[in-house]
Amino acid sequence: MRPRDYSLRGPDARRAVETGLAAAEWYHSEIPRKTMKDLMQRRDGPAIRDTLVWLGAMALLAGTASWLWVAGHAWWSLPFWLGYGVLYGSGGDSRWHECGHGTAFRTGWMNEAVYQLASFMMMRNPVSWRWSHARHHTDTIIVGRDPEIAVMRPPALARLVLNLVGIPDVLAALRRMILNAAGRLHPEEATFIPPSEAPKVVRIARLWLAIYAATVAAALLLSSWLPLLLIGGPRLYGAWHHVLTGLLQHGGLADDVTDHRLNSRTVLMNPVSRFIYWNMNYHVEHHMFPMVPYHALPRLHALIRHDLPAPAPSIWAGYREMLPILRRQLRGEDVALRRALPPTARPYRDEFHAAPVAAE
Repeated sequence: MRPRDYSLRGPDARRAVETGLAAAEWYHSEIPRKTMKDLMQRRDGPAIRDTLVWLGAMALLAGTASWLWVAGHAWWSLPFWLGYGVLYGSGGDSRWHECGHGTAFRTGWMNEAVYQLASFMMMRNPVSWRWSHARHHTDTIIVGRDPEIAVMRPPALARLVLNLVGIPDVLAALRRMILNAAGRLHPEEATFIPPSEAPKVVRIARLWLAIYAATVAAALLLSSWLPLLLIGGPRLYGAWHHVLTGLLQHGGLADDVTDHRLNSRTVLMNPVSRFIYWNMNYHVEHHMFPMVPYHALPRLHALIRHDLPAPAPSIWAGYREMLPILRRQLRGEDVALRRALPPTARPYRDEFHAAPVAAE
């Protein structure tokens, strides 16, 4: 396997710039201008509806779980905590993502309000992660440039498994929060955050540390886990859904390419997972056209599916095609999955890609 340096200041970062992979021109399926303009229309209605359902369900589940907990029925409260945790620790991930793009709502302050709330839930500084995610879209799965590569080569198996309960990500988030609260940016953050934004990063980190400190103090004062089950804790026990769905976004696919059909995966999911995930299962479509709102992604998929590899028909099917590739990578093989295109599609754009591929 070709050694890869995933840091943003190492030799692979320099190689990406020198070879033209950084900030490259990406392949896009052809869509008429008028159709694309219609797809990009932002609307408040769908996001208001979905946000009220999301927050309302969280309030109902947390209220019921807390009542049962206080009443001494801890075991009976467990399913309600699990439901609350998924909406907090996984639903928060997709709301952070879509509102970070500014496309969920038409009204700007609504996007920003949900983005700030979801960022807190996911322990992602809303300033630094806005810039991080912009880099992820500019240089998707480009080694040394993309700060959000979840599945590296070879895969860090222990980290991937532990993230089902959020442990590595939460520990990293707390370390970064403490560093930022001390008035410093991590050296890699400094590669994509403008210096003018640094004071905002610091202020938010200090505010969040104060909130988490107050939560821990309340738990100690009350001699109860309840405050931590409500704030912070769901980022751990509710993370499994966003990890399971998130690994499918790019796992087992090509790196260092400029065609999202090669490095992103669309998966057809059940309605509950789609609600939690806010349609990010249409991931090839989202990366090709990131300014299309989540509620329009199914329509976008229908318009360009003739130019895309067939979507995985379920979460399980996505794992059945991804896991054999990850096992081979763990053995040291430099291999990625190359999914077949339909006869109606234009050929893959993979002139930068030198690694062996496994046919679908």
